[in-house]
Amino acid sequence: MNRFIPLREDDQAQLQSRVASQLADPDAALAGYFYDSPLVYQRELENVMFRSWHFAGHVSQLRESGDYFLYEIATESVIVVRDAAGEIHGLINSCRHRGARVCDTPCGNRKTFVCPYHGWVYGHDGALRGARAMESLQGFSREDYPLKKVRVAVRFGMIFINFDREAVDFEACLAHLDAQMRPYQLEHAKVAHRQVYSVDANWKIALGNYLECYHCETAHRLYSRVHSFKSPEHEVAGLNRDMWARSAQATGVPGLEKSVYRIFREAPGFGACVYTSRYALFPGFKTGSANGEPLAPLMGEFRGYDEGAADYQFGPLAYMLNYPDHCVLFRYVPRAIDKTDMEIIWFVHGDAEEGVDYQRDALVHLWHETTLEDKRIIDLNAAGIGSHFFEPGPQHPQFEDTPRRFFDWYLNALVGNFEVIDPTPRQHRTSARETAE
Repeated sequence: MNRFIPLREDDQAQLQSRVASQLADPDAALAGYFYDSPLVYQRELENVMFRSWHFAGHVSQLRESGDYFLYEIATESVIVVRDAAGEIHGLINSCRHRGARVCDTPCGNRKTFVCPYHGWVYGHDGALRGARAMESLQGFSREDYPLKKVRVAVRFGMIFINFDREAVDFEACLAHLDAQMRPYQLEHAKVAHRQVYSVDANWKIALGNYLECYHCETAHRLYSRVHSFKSPEHEVAGLNRDMWARSAQATGVPGLEKSVYRIFREAPGFGACVYTSRYALFPGFKTGSANGEPLAPLMGEFRGYDEGAADYQFGPLAYMLNYPDHCVLFRYVPRAIDKTDMEIIWFVHGDAEEGVDYQRDALVHLWHETTLEDKRIIDLNAAGIGSHFFEPGPQHPQFEDTPRRFFDWYLNALVGNFEVIDPTPRQHRTSARETAE
């Protein structure tokens, strides 16, 4: 037991000792120390969050020159903006003079960004264009004080950012998913709805819930009626084989059934996870709807339904579940040590008209209800972990294999071990046909 560590005793030596103890028992769930230690939270921001690739937004949010939106995580705010040449920039939202936020509205269009404190003016590329009265300072040059930048990657109409300027090329990593993602033509898709679900929980509790489906049959009755992912693989192996066999002919898209497994320590670079695996829906369900019937026009190149759905992962905190007629993106954003935003974005065909081609309430119903259920169990999980008497139990060898791999990567990164291991083909619960590229 003895989980509680007084703040004065929580130092680097304590952290190193706790990580070593946790790694020595890889089957155990994460100890409570890693959820409530301020030192751990600071280290994971530095060693995990600010070195990983994060989904920031969709190209439809930046149609014109000067269009921008803010991406915020923990204490950081990034202005994601399109310039006159069409290039997308990520600018740290902190004036180079006294540090004030130069932009305080979530989205919009601006010709320049003007600091409201002392009036310094910045262009879409972050260049300092004007610094009022600073010509009186000998040797001052505007070229020395642009807004700091983050790395930006754009693929499949999705915009990603990384605070680490030396990060691996994520567009090249995402190319591993071209065959399975491009047919949705997400770059031409429409955002039908987006919603934030906030939880009073550390981000690892919220993310850990998404990474396992051990809880699905207990907590998600509607989801479990539709998705075979809730079942042990040996029970649904036949469903998956049949779906893979008909997928190309039924959808008109070859190669959807091929899996890619490059996540966490097997990612192409640190924090550059790429993953997909396709699994069967239960018989009678064409898509993720309450009655199994289509909800919207088919996406992109799709010409029909194979009664399957595809999971995707982009970096450590962004995931998608794609059906032939709509796509659902999930992202997890740490706000504080015990606050996390779970955001869901629903995509439909770019030409689809709400009220004519799709009904928004029906479109969002399954995942809205499922996420409300998740919110409840995440809040309960966080409250229980907060007990001084909490001791982590063993993880299920099949259903909780992905959380186990996440914890291994996370713990090593926490203490500065950024090694990426070479991927090898492996079997795991989502697909017997999985291959690593």
